[in-house]
Amino acid sequence: MQYLKIMEAISEQIDAGLLAAGNKLPAERKLADSFNTTRVTLRESLALLEAEGKLYREDRRGWFVSPTPLSYDPTYTTNFPQMAKEQGRLARTELIDAKLMPASRRAASLLKVPPLSEVYRVDRLRFLDERPVVVVTNFILPKYFPNLLEKSFTSSLTTLYREEYGVIYSKTRYRVSTTSLLGETAQHLRATAGSPAMLVERLNYDQHDNVIDCDLEYWRHDAICIESVAELSK
Repeated sequence: MQYLKIMEAISEQIDAGLLAAGNKLPAERKLADSFNTTRVTLRESLALLEAEGKLYREDRRGWFVSPTPLSYDPTYTTNFPQMAKEQGRLARTELIDAKLMPASRRAASLLKVPPLSEVYRVDRLRFLDERPVVVVTNFILPKYFPNLLEKSFTSSLTTLYREEYGVIYSKTRYRVSTTSLLGETAQHLRATAGSPAMLVERLNYDQHDNVIDCDLEYWRHDAICIESVAELSK
C-alpha cells in the first residue's frame, strides 16, 4: 500500500540522519506532491510514524522529527532536572497554577482521603531542550507541608520537600498507561487534540512510610522511554 511505502521512505531518512532530530518536515501539501500522493494518504503515513515515536506534531506548526526519548524510571527519586542533566539534556519547569482545593475523585482515591478533602494542587509544565514534553499535576496533603503555596515551584518538589520540610521521598508506587492529550493539557504541550500520550501516575511516600502526595504526568509519548530495574530475590 502506498501509505506504508511513504512511511518506510520517511523512516529510512530519519534512521540515516537525513532528517535530524527537531527538524521540521515540509508542509503537508508539498510533502504530498513530492510523493505524488494525496494529503489523506500522506497523513496516514505520518500518523503511523507518530505512533512509532519517530515524529511529533505541533498544533498549527506542522510535523517534526522526534529527539531521542528521555530514559525515565518512575521509581527513581532524583529530580527531573538532574535526571535530564545526567542524559545530556537541558530541563526547565514553568508553574501553571498552584492552589488549595477539594481533591478530585482520582486524587482522593490515590491518597486514601475522603472525597472533597482539601489538598494542594500544583500544575507545572516541563521542558526538555526547550520543547514542552510533560504536564505534571501534583495533589499534596497539606498536613505535611504547611504554607506550601508561599514557596517557589519552579524547582523540583523533591528538593523543596527536603530543604523546607525535612521530608524525603522513600518509596513510590506507579502505574503507566496510554491516553490522549486533550483540552488545556494539549494546548500547554502545543499538541493537536487527540495526540497520543503516556500517563504516569505516582503515589509517593516519605521516610516514615506516610503517603504525602500523588502526581499525574501527561507525557508526549515520543518524549520518554520507560525503563526500570527490578531486583530479584535470591
